[in-house]
Amino acid sequence: MSDKPVKIPGPDHPITVEKNPDRVVVKVAGQVIADSRDALSLQEANYPAAQYIPRKDVDMTLLQRTDNETYCPYKGDANYFSIVPGGEQTVNAVWTYENPYDAVADIRDHVAFYPDRVSIEIIAD
Repeated sequence: MSDKPVKIPGPDHPITVEKNPDRVVVKVAGQVIADSRDALSLQEANYPAAQYIPRKDVDMTLLQRTDNETYCPYKGDANYFSIVPGGEQTVNAVWTYENPYDAVADIRDHVAFYPDRVSIEIIAD
């Protein structure tokens, strides 16, 4: 049994997960890493919305799992990837919740990218 605190999103710390109606393209040094019309936009408290992209729309061959892990009491344990062609700038630039808590279960099998380490384009249809 884990002794990590588990918190439920609420008025003091809201989290919403909604389908992004637009196309989301992620690039590193001009190379497309992800291209999706099925991205989920996760809005947590006052943070900028994070785009969670289904693994099926990500070139996972360009990602390399790292030993880095973090914990969020609202979402669970996060695992990380580096983007191989991106070099030092993109070490641990990608995260995923492989067993997210029920409140954010929709982000399972999705990955998200730090926007300061990659180019994220949101293209309205």
